[in-house]
Amino acid sequence: MKVADMHCDTITALYNTVVKGEISNLNRNTYHIDIEKMQKGDYLLQNFAIFVDLKGQEHPLEYCLKAIDFYYGQLELYKDTLAPVFTYEDIRRNKEAGKISTLLTIEEGGVTKSSLEHLRNFYRLGVRMLTLTWNYENGIGHPNFTRTEDQKPDFYTSQTEKGLTDFGLKMIWEMEQLGMIIDVSHLSDAGFYQVLENTTKPFVASHSNARNVCRHVRNLTDDMIVKLAERGGITGMNFCPSFLQEVKQEEEAVGTIASLVENIKHIANVGGYECIGLGSDFDGIPSHKELPDASYLPLLEEALKREGFQNHEIEAIFYKNVLRVYKEILSR
Repeated sequence: MKVADMHCDTITALYNTVVKGEISNLNRNTYHIDIEKMQKGDYLLQNFAIFVDLKGQEHPLEYCLKAIDFYYGQLELYKDTLAPVFTYEDIRRNKEAGKISTLLTIEEGGVTKSSLEHLRNFYRLGVRMLTLTWNYENGIGHPNFTRTEDQKPDFYTSQTEKGLTDFGLKMIWEMEQLGMIIDVSHLSDAGFYQVLENTTKPFVASHSNARNVCRHVRNLTDDMIVKLAERGGITGMNFCPSFLQEVKQEEEAVGTIASLVENIKHIANVGGYECIGLGSDFDGIPSHKELPDASYLPLLEEALKREGFQNHEIEAIFYKNVLRVYKEILSR
């Protein structure tokens, strides 16, 4: 079964090791994703996110640009196996050439420094999806958590009051004009509905699950799932154990295929299987015990079959729903 994964942090993880002076590459490594693992998992397409910690980087924009350069360097090294995606047609051409498609994304819209000029330049550099926020307030909007009285993050109480800024509204309009996919994972509940109200094309939650199954604010409510489905968008199933099952302590969540299937079944019942994709968050999360890397994806296919999913439904979840959205937006 072909795989299209909307989110991983592998390029960032590799780049960070190179910055430290270590030798690391996309061909074969100890992370969740490399070429060998993707081939075993029958990958058609992998989104590679440049994740930027705004508070952890002195110069976030410069860091992001250097990481993008590293990404293209890896593609050049392994051009016989990997090929970039700028338009939907590239996916088809890459498949015919026997190559795995790679799509460049950014996780943390704050690297634009509230500048549409920077956004447009990222598009020119090949960025085709952008996650509006991470876990910090930025010039675009607010992340989806509140704070306790002692100012610690509360990841079980969503942010329903603070959403997109005025610049954030301008930015999502510009992204639609460019043909860049809007990603609302991490965005506040208030921001989600502002995206819904101020756009016309499908958008995605590239790596989020069902809040009705696991209360974590990184997941979507049933109403969000319905609205996303009605728009033609999709949510990518996140393999992070603590986003799949509720636990008292995050380290208690080890990750089971059954918990992932439970989230998929719930979303399918609420919004239809057509609004589900994969967004593993590999190399940005603790290892999932039963899906420890990209080579194990066939186990999820087998589990869905045992749960009664038909082959066409599994194909849709594994890659066809993602391709449908990409075909609509990445048409330029």
